[in-house]
Amino acid sequence: MSDAKTLIDLEDNYGAHNYHPLDVVLSRGEGIWVWDVEGNKYMDFLASYSAVNQGHCHPKIVEALVRQSRKLALTSRAFRNDQLGPFFKELCELTGFEKVLPMNTGAEAVETAIKAARKWGYKVKGVPEGQAEILVFDNNFHGRTTTIVGFSSESQYQDGFGPFTLGFTLLPYGDSDAVRAAMNPNVVAILIEPIQGEGGIIIPPKGYLRLLRELCDQHNALLVVDEIQSGLGRTGKLFAYQHEDIRPDMVTIGKALSGGMYPVSALLADDAVMSVFHPGDHGSTYGGNPVAAAVARTAMRVLLEEGMIENSAKLGSYLMDRLSALDSQHIKEIRGKGLWIGIELHPEAGGARHFCEQLMHDRLLCKETHEHVIRLAPPLMITREELDWALERVERVLATEAVAV
Repeated sequence: MSDAKTLIDLEDNYGAHNYHPLDVVLSRGEGIWVWDVEGNKYMDFLASYSAVNQGHCHPKIVEALVRQSRKLALTSRAFRNDQLGPFFKELCELTGFEKVLPMNTGAEAVETAIKAARKWGYKVKGVPEGQAEILVFDNNFHGRTTTIVGFSSESQYQDGFGPFTLGFTLLPYGDSDAVRAAMNPNVVAILIEPIQGEGGIIIPPKGYLRLLRELCDQHNALLVVDEIQSGLGRTGKLFAYQHEDIRPDMVTIGKALSGGMYPVSALLADDAVMSVFHPGDHGSTYGGNPVAAAVARTAMRVLLEEGMIENSAKLGSYLMDRLSALDSQHIKEIRGKGLWIGIELHPEAGGARHFCEQLMHDRLLCKETHEHVIRLAPPLMITREELDWALERVERVLATEAVAV
């Protein structure tokens, strides 16, 4: 087995430099724990951006992956397979939506939602061709395609990738008046993260999502909620939008839909929206393949049967209380819901990465976002004792002196 430095050098020499990972080289994972190539054990406090909500290599999900892979891996959608129908049924029954359109990655699910919203706008609402408008928000993160980065407010995501797709209006996140003013007959949808993950665990004002629902109803527009990171138990409910007791018209899901074992995503909607798609309009060779369907079916059952959503709610409150009691000169604000928390630091602290690197040396793995925020998101099957182990290290690191900038 190669040592860490050799493997890091290989990655840096032969790979594109589009990531800046922490310099830990992992080779094995089990539950909330991962091990590096030198045998050191770490607690994963990122959960692959919510993709491994069920924990690393959950044995039931691994078994489903292996079993189905040995039987039938891919047919394309040219033929049917015996896993897809049951997957659709179970996902619809779990979420309360009438239809599923399967894809592979979160960005593909969002692109699918954009296409559905535009086609619904033209064919159902009657918006003049080429004039459909979708309202989006500052600090959004919906993926990395050229269409999606085109309506990002992050300049780095756009630098060198234009020209971009028209038809998106960028508004301040959480500003009700801005949305009211932007509504017009050509608006076909509002696309929003109920909590902004990449933006730094930003939670909108109470009642904001409910207002968006009302505005969409008033103006005959679709409310599209991106639950790729926030969904499937991360915030202590199946979906984050449920904290405001609303129902969107479309929901995008991914990441934890497979428990981290395989790329699986989906668009959820009712017949009234999904019926705009006809054979040949949209698709994916791998979307809805037998392995993806079998893995996702098991990943959903694991979340429910093992009480992971309830655990996220219970331990999320405990984690928030402990962090809120921290006495640290570096902390500007703590935000979160369920087991999804952002610790925003003052600029004088020298950046969140420094603290994440210190936590790595203490065998706790998390990652900075937007320079000054430490994002905490452990797998949802973590115990209180394990959480205490992590908090010890977070408290100790945040008590250190700031680094010079």
